Amino acid sequence: MGGASKPFLEVGGQPVLGRALRPFLDHPAVDWVVVALAPDHMADPPAWLTAMDPRIALVEGGLERGDSVRRALDLVPPEAAVVLVHDAARPLVSAAVVARVYDAAARGRSVVAAVPVTDTIQEVDAARRIVATPDRSRLWRAQTPQAFPRGVLVDAYQRAEAEGVPGTDEAALVTRYGGVVEVVEGDLRNLKLTSREDLRMAEALLTDGA
Repeated sequence: MGGASKPFLEVGGQPVLGRALRPFLDHPAVDWVVVALAPDHMADPPAWLTAMDPRIALVEGGLERGDSVRRALDLVPPEAAVVLVHDAARPLVSAAVVARVYDAAARGRSVVAAVPVTDTIQEVDAARRIVATPDRSRLWRAQTPQAFPRGVLVDAYQRAEAEGVPGTDEAALVTRYGGVVEVVEGDLRNLKLTSREDLRMAEALLTDGA
């Protein structure tokens, strides 16, 4: 992105972060939202974000994803039964996907939104020689949100912190400590913005009414 802060870029005339937040704020069961911001943005958050909804709390993010999630979890009240974790760089998440992951977690399941892999995937060695062709029927491309019963996620992060394990992915941490994580149906339009081309694709999807 040429050094630009992805959450504050605009897509379809709105900030990426604002679009990512809206489906969660619109869900009737969401009582608290914690946004982890980079330190420079935390010092002077945009007015549109601080005025967006009284349920939003801000916390200074850490160096790694896991640090940011851990700090955000500290602000989640104990009475929250379910926690959803979402990437700010996924602005096209739908209300339907949010509802699916929430409903699963509310029934005590740990889940990740995902879509089946349709391409053939090749495993290669250091010399880029193919060493295996995994069965794609068993492969899913993970998205966010991920959703967990609150106690399951808090326990995983506490154990990881005690062991010095970096929390680069919530589902990976939960499974590391014996939890079972399932996939639920995501959405191909729920793309993550990692390049200018992704931004153009998101604009096109919005233009098409996605």
